[in-house]
Amino acid sequence: MFSMLVTLQVRPGSQAEFRAGIAANAEASVRDEPGCLRFDVCEMEGDEDRFVFYELYTDAAAFQAHRDSPHFRRWRAVAEQTVVPGSQVNTAGNLVTSHAAEQSA
Repeated sequence: MFSMLVTLQVRPGSQAEFRAGIAANAEASVRDEPGCLRFDVCEMEGDEDRFVFYELYTDAAAFQAHRDSPHFRRWRAVAEQTVVPGSQVNTAGNLVTSHAAEQSA
């Protein structure tokens, strides 16, 4: 499975717009993309402007389908307005092992 870890900084005062945009993207990704298995968005403790995403896809092709989706394009328009330029770091990988006991947030 293909994983993506994203870290980024949000412009001060843009948290509400950012949260709404990324929540819509994450929800549509899991709901509408058969290859998107997980999309978590986390705020860093003590820094309300720094976020981490963890995304899990069946394979790299499913991730590319995500990037080609209409909801991803809408998300990128929001990100252009809310994310500090140059702060986003994407790290791709492959899931090695996973253990979970959770309920959806």
